[in-house]
Amino acid sequence: MIMDFAGKSLDLSAPQVMGIVNVTPDSFSDGGRFFSADKALEQARKLVADGATIIDIGGESTRPGSEPVGIEEEIHRVVPAIEAIHAELDVVISIDTMKADVMRAAVAAGASLINDVNALRGEGALQAAADLGVPICLMHMQGTPQTMQQQPHYVDVVNEVNNFLSERVAACEAAGISRSGIILDPGFGFGKNARHNLRLMKHLSVFTESDLPVLVGVSRKSIIGAMLKVSVDERLAGSLALASIAVWQGAKIIRSHDVRETLQAIRLCEHVMQVNDFD
Repeated sequence: MIMDFAGKSLDLSAPQVMGIVNVTPDSFSDGGRFFSADKALEQARKLVADGATIIDIGGESTRPGSEPVGIEEEIHRVVPAIEAIHAELDVVISIDTMKADVMRAAVAAGASLINDVNALRGEGALQAAADLGVPICLMHMQGTPQTMQQQPHYVDVVNEVNNFLSERVAACEAAGISRSGIILDPGFGFGKNARHNLRLMKHLSVFTESDLPVLVGVSRKSIIGAMLKVSVDERLAGSLALASIAVWQGAKIIRSHDVRETLQAIRLCEHVMQVNDFD
């Protein structure tokens, strides 16, 4: 499964790791640490050296209860980081945004993947993605970052998330976006409580059995804290466990703060999955 990112190809038959660089002052895990182009580039260098093949740049926190950021401010945050990384590193750059104008500015600066937690439902986002012609990641979110954790409710979370993503894929295709450039993300932690997240992980194969690659982002998330009673900086083991379960069920991209450790866990999963039973 080869996907083209504006001239750079990635083989998604083997799982890839997406490293996270948040150029925000308030992200739940690393807010403020990389809030400059120089710091973002330094972190991207480390993540690529550790094995990341995609770097995800975000200029607006989507943690529960976070405040929205204006378009110009978000562009001011992400574009210098994207330009610096694009100029130096041979890596796919993803822009984590819901805003059409930010998508356009980011792709012009060197991004070649749009990672939208709102699944291109924002004003002008669907048209922007169609115009730009780069791959997109469609994520499920119930509500908004400001409201999503206020008593999220589902009758059947797996079917409802799957139906939502199917509808968004259809909307993309109707807008002229090629199916070959679409990635799905069930949206762990976005408008879901611990039980919802566990059910999605248990039944992830519902999503991976389609012809579209699936991205999973569970790194350091609150489900790990809720299940294991650990703080954000103690969630590596839980993150690796969930990443391994996701890869075992067919996930093709794992979004992670801890690239080196995640890649080791993924590769070990692959060795087990591929071992010849008839040596």
